[in-house]
Amino acid sequence: MDYIIRNMRPDEYEGLSEHLYDAIYLPEGVEPPPFSIVEQPELRLYYENFGTKPDDYCLCAEVGGKRVGAVWVRVMDDYGHIDNDTPSFAISLKKEYRGHGIGTDLMRQMLLLLRDKGYKRASLAVQKENYAVRMYKKVGFEIIDENEEEYIMLCTLL
Repeated sequence: MDYIIRNMRPDEYEGLSEHLYDAIYLPEGVEPPPFSIVEQPELRLYYENFGTKPDDYCLCAEVGGKRVGAVWVRVMDDYGHIDNDTPSFAISLKKEYRGHGIGTDLMRQMLLLLRDKGYKRASLAVQKENYAVRMYKKVGFEIIDENEEEYIMLCTLL
């Protein structure tokens, strides 16, 4: 599958709430929640006022000129928060584009960008049953903590 990965333009940031909705992990047979779930404060912090903080970076994937996925980071007090120097990841890929290496490529390119910017590490939180755990490990994330539902993962960049 032909795709490109590029920096997301500031005028596209308003689409991050849609990407966040696409990122919600749904176990087999579970009905998707209403789109309004992304308005909850603990989810809004992933996209609200994106681009206004110095640690906000976003890449997106395009197929045939259509944006099909995004990876973005910011330092925020989210589920995967480690400290105020470590950006947390969010990644999303439309279902029909999964399994083609696009998500792995998005992750790797964002990790390279963060390393080039001088970050020492990056973090994320992921539900334990999410198939993406394998991909996160493949690109260098390690499980450093867990709760009942999620793993907290960290990638050392330097």
